[in-house]
Amino acid sequence: MNDMIQLMKSGDNGGVENIWIGLHKTSVYKWHWSSGDPALFLNWTSPQPAYSEECTVMYNGQWINEACDNTRVFICYNMSRGLVFVNQSIKWRDAQSYCRQKYIDLVSVRNQNENQQLEKFIKDSQKFGSEVWIGLFRDSWQWSDQSNSSFRYWDTGEPNNVGENCAVIGTKAQRGWADVFCNNRQFPFVCHEDKLIVIQQNLSWSEALRYCRQHHVDLVSVQSVEMQRRVMNVVKLASTKAVWLGLRHSCALGIWFWVSGETVCYQNWAPGNGTSEEDCEPTVRSGAVQSGGNQTWISRPETDRLNFICRNY
Repeated sequence: MNDMIQLMKSGDNGGVENIWIGLHKTSVYKWHWSSGDPALFLNWTSPQPAYSEECTVMYNGQWINEACDNTRVFICYNMSRGLVFVNQSIKWRDAQSYCRQKYIDLVSVRNQNENQQLEKFIKDSQKFGSEVWIGLFRDSWQWSDQSNSSFRYWDTGEPNNVGENCAVIGTKAQRGWADVFCNNRQFPFVCHEDKLIVIQQNLSWSEALRYCRQHHVDLVSVQSVEMQRRVMNVVKLASTKAVWLGLRHSCALGIWFWVSGETVCYQNWAPGNGTSEEDCEPTVRSGAVQSGGNQTWISRPETDRLNFICRNY
């Protein structure tokens, strides 16, 4: 949504024209979490997903895909309150909008443990045996830069037409998106420069640092969930199983730090990695992000030869 706010500012022309954005329809349907989390864990009840319905409910601990226009109660999540049960029976997209306006988003379920926690929460909310919307949906819309974002900001009633395979920011007050024919009209458009770049060269950590500082700005620092999501979007382009970050261990101080100068506050370490008591022999340790799986951070000898991520800002 922060990106959308900035985009509306950059494209503010009095609401006269539609504005092209990089979203287009393909023939490939993918499951996404509304929050942007990757859909790695799935818990369908057999034989689901059996039909073409594109939204998901939890029913007695398992998932069923349903038509998004069905009306169900739903669960939001909030950083402070955690799970929030909303006892209103509404359509999936209306539930998504409600959660985003009042909390953060519809709930994501990323592993079996979270699935069990959500199942218990529904029981405690006295709605066990009812279909409850969760944040999983599928569509065939993709961004032209191949980024794996599930964020959608469709206007009411959109997308509404088979064959309208490109997206614009609409002319209505809230500037929601609409689908239009790709060759229908000529509209203004907004470009962007890649902030993060995966370099598909296998270099040591020190060589990668030197490369980024000579050709771009620096090795990437990951100081928030939002930046981790940006890294997750681009790291899938890598050809190595792990990719260097600007993360370094100090043997003298026994701490991890970012080469940009910031301390490590936000952390996304894989279990057993990122401890202060790293083995500094025979070489110093540096931090990398896994290009597959949960894309968590791992500690590697700096002499490993990996792809790496540079930042352009």
